[in-house]
Parts: sequence; structure tokens; C-alpha cells
Amino acid sequence: MNINLNGYQAVVGGSSRGLGLAVANQLAASGAQITLMARNESKMQAIQQKLPTPNGQLHDYLVVDYADFPGFERIVTDFFESKSVDILVNNTNGPAPGTVLQKGIDEYQQAFDLLFKSYHLLTHLLLPRMHSNGFGRIINLSSTSVKEPIPNLALSNTIRTAVISWAKSLSREVAPFGITVNNILTGSFDTERITEILKAQSEQTGASLEKLTEEKRGKIPAGRFGKPEEFGYLIAFLASPMAGYINGASIPIDGGYLTAL
Repeated sequence: MNINLNGYQAVVGGSSRGLGLAVANQLAASGAQITLMARNESKMQAIQQKLPTPNGQLHDYLVVDYADFPGFERIVTDFFESKSVDILVNNTNGPAPGTVLQKGIDEYQQAFDLLFKSYHLLTHLLLPRMHSNGFGRIINLSSTSVKEPIPNLALSNTIRTAVISWAKSLSREVAPFGITVNNILTGSFDTERITEILKAQSEQTGASLEKLTEEKRGKIPAGRFGKPEEFGYLIAFLASPMAGYINGASIPIDGGYLTAL
């Protein structure tokens, strides 16, 4: 099976590192023209020059800070006002770790702006042209925590679950127009994010980072963390015309970690 995205324009959030970067690389290798989105301009400039260009694509980038929603809204509204996009990969960094008892209402609002409002805004900006083109792919990067909450990630557990419900509702509304909306329930991958989470747990509990890492890895039936490129392969398929009958799904990619059906 050859995934061919030649002629498609893709926007990938949080693409200066980790899974977002892996997605951008794989979509570009499949022929899509990429708009990178993140707050680190120097990183994106370097990535832009290295992204694959099998059909001579001209990749670009947009500097945004997802944590500053008013600023984010102004920038993306202006940038995408007249830009046609076929594939939207909604992704951003997660909120700070912590328990339910540790987090106040203001922190929940910040997490809502970060994880929910940014996804909603970008989607609504890009939907009209997807509709008129008769094709669109909206892929939301989420977490296995929407099925089995992860300890010490109360904000992420809560708001990501809201995103899944929103996406399911949206998927039914846009399906008649050739647009699909799917969610990826991300497990543990060998990226900076998993290291940051485990370091925070180490600081809170006093357990060594090495011990926590081995414990985390030991709970995964595959016996390892995922490779970022494996994540990119799944997104590239869902972004392609071949995945047109997959809609409203929440797909785990976790090495078998989830025990829930």
C-alpha cells in the first residue's frame, strides 16, 4: 500500500519536537505540503529545511503560543483566512502535571484554552474550505487517559475527555461532506514529553527516574516505548483518501497498554 498525499496541504500543531515532528516528517514524506506550528521559530526554521520534499513541496511554518489563547487566535485567524487546508493535525503540549486536589479553577480554565479552544478554533477556521473541496481530515492527538485516567495528570485527563466528546459530535455533522474526524489515544512514546512527565513524578515521589521509567515500560505488553515514526505511519494513513470510512473513531496506539475495551 502506497500512501500518496501529493497535492494535499497539511497543518501540524506542536511540530517542533516529539510526535508532532514525527507526524510532519511522515506526511511530508508521503507528499503533503506542511505548515509547521509551534512557538520555537529557530527549531521550525531548521525543521522546515529538513522536511522531505518528494514532489518539490514548499513547506512553511507559523509561530504560535498555544498557552496564549488571545494571541493564538489573532495569529491563526489572520494566517488561515485565505488558506486552503486538507489535513489538520490538532496537537499541542499538555498542561502541567498535578492531582485534582492540587489544581484550582484557573488552572482548569488554562487547560481548557490550551487543549480544547485551540482545537475548536483551528477546526472551525479550516472547515469551510474542506467542505467546499469535498475532502478533509481532522485528526486530534489525545491520550489513553480518556479511557483510563493517568495518575497526577488531572488537567489532561479532564480536558482531553471533553475533546473526544466534541470530536465525536463533530464527526457526525461533517461526514456527509467527505470530512472525517478521528482521535488518537497516545500511549508512551520515546519523546521528550514522557521524560518530562517521569521527571515530575520523580521529584514528587522521590523515586529515581530510572526506576519510574522501568516501571512504566514494564506495564506495556509490547515491553517498550513506541517509536515516534510508528506514530507518524498511523497519522499518514488516517490523513489519506484510503481512510475515508474511518470516522468518529478514537484509536489507541499504546503497545497494548490499555486494559479497557
